[in-house]
Amino acid sequence: MKDISLDQLLVFINVSEHGSFSAAARHLHRAQSAVSYAIANLEEQLGLELFDRSRRKPRLTPAGEALLVDAREVVERVDLLSARARGFSEGIEPKLAVAVHMVFPLKLLVNVLNAFREEFPSVSLVMHSEILGGVTRLVEEGKCDIGISSAIDPFSHTLTAESIASFPTLPVASPDHPLACDGELDVGAVAKHTQIVVLDRYETTPERDFGVLSEHTWRVADVHTKIAMLEGGLGWGHIPVHLVHEQLHRGALVPLKITGAENLKKIPIYGIHRTSEPPGPAGRWLLENLTLAAREAVQSCQAMRYDDAL
Repeated sequence: MKDISLDQLLVFINVSEHGSFSAAARHLHRAQSAVSYAIANLEEQLGLELFDRSRRKPRLTPAGEALLVDAREVVERVDLLSARARGFSEGIEPKLAVAVHMVFPLKLLVNVLNAFREEFPSVSLVMHSEILGGVTRLVEEGKCDIGISSAIDPFSHTLTAESIASFPTLPVASPDHPLACDGELDVGAVAKHTQIVVLDRYETTPERDFGVLSEHTWRVADVHTKIAMLEGGLGWGHIPVHLVHEQLHRGALVPLKITGAENLKKIPIYGIHRTSEPPGPAGRWLLENLTLAAREAVQSCQAMRYDDAL
């Protein structure tokens, strides 16, 4: 059997997609005879018919349908090879490891990653989701190339950080919680109730407990567990507004007004990378677009105007 060419596979795919030899010829800007000849040669090399020509328009035979899947896979792999080779010549990273803070809106993250895949199809991606100092640690240790973090050392010489947004948070509780009321709450009264706090398991901020007012705390390893515990009435706590917008809207959580405390706190978010190893084109693109997405999330929070209630 002679070697099958990539061009033959492309003609095969085009005929199947466009429904006729003439339509495929127009799409490929070739003579119809050239398309027919390419298919005939491919069928001869394979030793079977790919199209049933007994009708007005050619239809794939069962063998043709099965081999079409393989043909598409071969063409996609060749396209990927070409994209990777082009990427190497342009300095694009073959692989990118990214750490993102758990408070980053997942829907916006997925939107950015979809666009990233279109822009850099040859780049392999490894995603880490972390809380507090976890993102910073992964980037510092070289396990991730870039990160979206909330906990950084402002005097660090190993990391370059750019402030990109600040996510507003609210103190909230279940409507059945003793603290849930229409009036303002005294700090002393709030301190007597369990506060749900996210644990920094990397202990990058041991002396900084943001917004902790209660004498009794329960600490959890991730923000989604914290939300579930708040909904279950196990305590109260500060939570980013965009993560509980739906719960606030349907009344599963209610905002608390605490006198003598900063109710509408903000979590600063930074784009980070190692100073000695700045990201390449793909990493820079991803950081820039995650920045835009973070700012979009903040604008959405501001539009909710929960700060007016506090």
